[in-house]
Amino acid sequence: MQAQPIKVDKNGARYEALRRGFNQRWIAAPDYVVVATSKEDVATTLGTFLGNSSNATRRITVRSGGHCYEDFVCSSDVGVIIDVSQMNRVYFDASMDAYCVEAGATNWQATTQLYRASGRALPGGSCYSVGSGGHISGGGYGLLSRQFGLTVDYLYAVEVVTVADGKTPKVTVARKDSEDPALRDLWWAHTGGGGGNFGVITRYWFRGLPEPPAQVLLRSVAWKWEELQARPDLFKSLVRRYGQFFEHEQAGTLPHNMRAYTFRDMFTLLKLTHVSAGKVGLIVQLDGTRTDSPARLKAFLDYITEGFTTGSHTYVGETVLDRQMGEHSAQRESFIPTLLPWLTATQTLNESGPNRCGKYKSAYHTKAFTDEQIDAIHRHLTTGTYSNPDALLQVDSYGGAVNDTASDATAVPQRSSVLKLQYQAYWSWDKDADSNAVYDYRDAEKDPTIAERHLNWIRTFYEDVYHTTGGVPTVAAPTSPASTSPASTSAHTDGCYVNYPDTDLDDPVHNTSGQSAHRLYYKENYTRLQRTKQRWDPHNVFRHAQSIRLPGKNPGGSGAAASKTGE
Repeated sequence: MQAQPIKVDKNGARYEALRRGFNQRWIAAPDYVVVATSKEDVATTLGTFLGNSSNATRRITVRSGGHCYEDFVCSSDVGVIIDVSQMNRVYFDASMDAYCVEAGATNWQATTQLYRASGRALPGGSCYSVGSGGHISGGGYGLLSRQFGLTVDYLYAVEVVTVADGKTPKVTVARKDSEDPALRDLWWAHTGGGGGNFGVITRYWFRGLPEPPAQVLLRSVAWKWEELQARPDLFKSLVRRYGQFFEHEQAGTLPHNMRAYTFRDMFTLLKLTHVSAGKVGLIVQLDGTRTDSPARLKAFLDYITEGFTTGSHTYVGETVLDRQMGEHSAQRESFIPTLLPWLTATQTLNESGPNRCGKYKSAYHTKAFTDEQIDAIHRHLTTGTYSNPDALLQVDSYGGAVNDTASDATAVPQRSSVLKLQYQAYWSWDKDADSNAVYDYRDAEKDPTIAERHLNWIRTFYEDVYHTTGGVPTVAAPTSPASTSPASTSAHTDGCYVNYPDTDLDDPVHNTSGQSAHRLYYKENYTRLQRTKQRWDPHNVFRHAQSIRLPGKNPGGSGAAASKTGE
């Protein structure tokens, strides 16, 4: 007799922890949470939920790492949450001739188990506790991606519990080389289509995984806002030249003194914090097995900080990155260029930050920032009407091997960008609104103004940067972009990242571009995703606020969503 799935109901001590994820803005009240340990647990739970007519208007959702930025997993209409975090094995599957990563494995589990056993790695994110289920299905990326591409560029097969008839769960394995075109579509949909759309993901298989460099060179550096405020032209120059470096690197037009170098192995994170944080930061990782890496690192830093020092006078000096910036903690030890084994360095940079409330927005840029965009960035990071050291714009280097893949080879269509942006604002409950002598989520429910000032800041910031394209980073039309979408091309933008979901994209108050979230996330790939949805989930069992829509239909019926998260 098959064991029944583990249920934690409202009377269980674990319920409070299991009904929420990393983002403390979103707290669900499901009837119970199922801690699944097998695909059979998932199928049984789905069948029970769908067989109960009282669940017709409620959703059943799925959590792996719990890092969904919006309320796709935890919301008021959730009846049951399936937690797959115990399904976390990582191993070589001889029957598939591929490496298997179960959906509940975190980035850190996948990293350590793959590397220690085989010397290979997924080019995934640096947030250790993010779950593979959402990270991979959305097209996850990380510090190895410029050198090796995205996680989904290596995806060979996926195991999904589907419910094509709306009531009978079926364990379905879809391969890149499946004979059935519908199965190939299902595989393809999981190479960037995002979680919560087609079924419950239980396992992934990968072929051809790369071997990361044995050692990497790390450098972290910061610059004081006090000095940058005295010379706003140098702050703007830093942002401009940072973008220009990767634009020229992609085009092969770097200055002649750097053309002897290649930089595809270099990944950088520029932390443009709000002025109240005191410092702006930068983290750089390069292949440490190359003898020219120290010289390449110096050349890059000299390029982006041109003018910081003139003759014997230093206007803006380097200092230690000695404080939390976004999801990364202080990086004091790597102020001096530091050579570390790749796995050790990955552990050093593996951060999730503290549990708190957050709001996020994203953008792809195909070229460097425009002057208007730079002015807007400076304006909102130095505003005196808002103060929050945990608010920032993180600008990741992009391109390289990511852009070697065609835009329709996977569901990730953004294959020509050089920068990937994440706008971030974090906060905690700093007001005892319900007068019970403690801070918790009930204070935010009692007083919406706790979150309001943070939401207003990040929304206004984002909409100002992209004001020429309707408040969002629009994509150009597929034909004659110069004539049909001049605003998109002049802004150098290419949409948004589905693993950094943002429901404001579907709000006409915040998005006046005429391009929906689906257009911004998927571009021309959306039609194939809809076709896959029609074949594998025609009853819209798996849905959330921004899930793939059935062709010609509005969302409805029982539903489920899976966690989405990114780098």
